[in-house]
Amino acid sequence: MRTTSVATLSVVAVSLLMVAAAEAGAIRPPSNTGPDYVPTGKGWGVPDTGKTPGQKGGHGGGPKKTSNGINYHGGPVMLGTTNMYYIWYGDWSANSAVSILENLALSLGGSPYFNINTTYYDGSNTNVSNSLTVPTSTTDNYSHGNALGDTDVQAIVSDKIASGSLPADPNGVYVVLTSADVNETSGFCTQYCGWHTHASILNIDTKFAFVGNAERCPSACSAQTANSPNGNVGADAMASVLAHEVDEMVTDPDLNAWYDRRGYENADKCAWKFGTTYKAANGSDANMNLGGMDYLIQQNWENANGGNCVLSYP
Repeated sequence: MRTTSVATLSVVAVSLLMVAAAEAGAIRPPSNTGPDYVPTGKGWGVPDTGKTPGQKGGHGGGPKKTSNGINYHGGPVMLGTTNMYYIWYGDWSANSAVSILENLALSLGGSPYFNINTTYYDGSNTNVSNSLTVPTSTTDNYSHGNALGDTDVQAIVSDKIASGSLPADPNGVYVVLTSADVNETSGFCTQYCGWHTHASILNIDTKFAFVGNAERCPSACSAQTANSPNGNVGADAMASVLAHEVDEMVTDPDLNAWYDRRGYENADKCAWKFGTTYKAANGSDANMNLGGMDYLIQQNWENANGGNCVLSYP
């Protein structure tokens, strides 16, 4: 992920600011005569050479083009119920982020927002379902320190599965949530606000993501820096990034299913676009209520009706 009728001007201004900040590390879209790009899971694409790391299964045969601005490239999507597992990395004591993000996870499945992902399907025309559960979560007390690389994030997930703290689940998505004192050194706050990928862990194709606490860099990873719907700027920003990454994991888990010519996955195409907003009780902007809590969540790309950034489907 690269890092409205009410208050239209302010939301547009915020959106433009965030695009400038969070897309600073993104490459330019390909020209009409250049190669197609493939996703990295970090919000930008790289030229498709057929040998891109992480592109399981390759990209031979060309994409199945749609009229919706995003194409299918033959890889799997996540079918049936997706199980999401949080790994709370670092110090989350006395932080309202825990309740804010747990409520989000428990409320996404079955929502009109998550239903946007049902417009995506696999090679057998079986659609992604609007079903997401949270079987369990776990904590990690800085097992890899407070400066993580991408390999550390994978190792954290692997360690939790190997130890039995979390199950080895082929239909699971594992999200490493880092506290504000933890950095991800490959580009958190400068090139991205979160990312997702996959790897073989215990011989299972395992999908996982990194989402850092935007309190570390609110000007880069938070749409609202002074106030937010639940009074926790870092956590409310994480909620938007988390929803973005989960949308991509269920529709492009191995980075070889759904994306456009630029290598943008569904949520990348709507990065930092929020649609119609309303005022939360504390005066901040929000655009949806999930589980009784207000959130400001980035839109997702509807793979229907010609394609568009939306907050719900149908």
